[in-house]
Amino acid sequence: MSSGDLKESLESIVNLSNNEKQTVLIVDDEENNLQLLKRTLRGAYNILTAHNGIEALEVVKTKGDDISLIVSDQKMPVMEGTEFLKEVNKTNPQIIKILLTGHVDTDIIVSAINDCNLFQYILKPFEPEELKIAVESGIDKYVLASHNKIFYTELRELFYKTIRAISNALDTRDSYTNGHSLRVTLYSMILARELKLDDKYLEDIEIAGLLHDIGKIVIPQNILCKNGKLTDEEFLVMKSHPSKGEKIVINIKKLNKISAWVKTHHEKWDGTGYPDRLKGEEIPLAGRIIALADTYDAMTSTRPYRTALSHETAINEIKRCLGTQFDPKLGELFVSLSDKIDEARKNPEAVYMKYSILGKNIDFKIPSEFMPASQTKV
Repeated sequence: MSSGDLKESLESIVNLSNNEKQTVLIVDDEENNLQLLKRTLRGAYNILTAHNGIEALEVVKTKGDDISLIVSDQKMPVMEGTEFLKEVNKTNPQIIKILLTGHVDTDIIVSAINDCNLFQYILKPFEPEELKIAVESGIDKYVLASHNKIFYTELRELFYKTIRAISNALDTRDSYTNGHSLRVTLYSMILARELKLDDKYLEDIEIAGLLHDIGKIVIPQNILCKNGKLTDEEFLVMKSHPSKGEKIVINIKKLNKISAWVKTHHEKWDGTGYPDRLKGEEIPLAGRIIALADTYDAMTSTRPYRTALSHETAINEIKRCLGTQFDPKLGELFVSLSDKIDEARKNPEAVYMKYSILGKNIDFKIPSEFMPASQTKV
């Protein structure tokens, strides 16, 4: 989705919300009061009514997604207004709530504000114009909140697709590594989920995995795609990509946290890696996770200088390097997940969304050109 598409989508959402009547639920056990409230608000809104809290909860249960605002009396049989609104807040916190009361009771007011997320309370008897203004303000708040939620969702989708586009563009610089970043991310997510890390951390690992090689964007093409062994000078240039990646990512505010993870995915547990020769737990957890996934994918992918190793050979090589190249505990866990890793290697497109955090509820199909046949028939 382009920025232009996002703007057009948001404009259509705003226009739709502004043109449609909002729905208001009125709850009062006295029929005269109910009719007065209906007369005051009819014409401007779709009106639903209920005569007590239990009846009103049934209305919310069936039509809650359509209700923008509730006006409820406090003193009612069966269930008082604050008790009713408290229940509504548990299931439909987005609905704006206005309480009508004939008594100034500070305990009720405090309870309503704290437990019901009350927008406003109005003393009875009320002036119809006063109620109209309160309802209009509440509806404005509801519409704004709805727009903000939609806007956040659209921005999240745009951000995710942008990250994916950058990742895919990086991989396509080298025909032998098409799909590499996605597979590294997938293997990283399988391992990270097994560690039961929270969704925010998982999301950051997913971004870091997709962008772990972003520093290669400044590596000359003749070095990046050389059909043969690199010279010592060329290898020094290639080894600069983690540090260059950090410098790129650290300047993006939303991605600042993951810059260290991008920088450390070639560090080794025994301190012989690069660029900073970090050792053991000096290497961030995410850096250690991505290092395992990156090495496994490098071994099981065909390169100009060698054909891909089998899954079994790669797993045995990881076992051999536990405690030297890799965090031994993480490495053992990675090996224990061998079947899941192999399934993901064989069909990354089908498996990716099972583990993705960024891609939740986003309709995004991985382009087939990023899944070369040579990577799925090892």
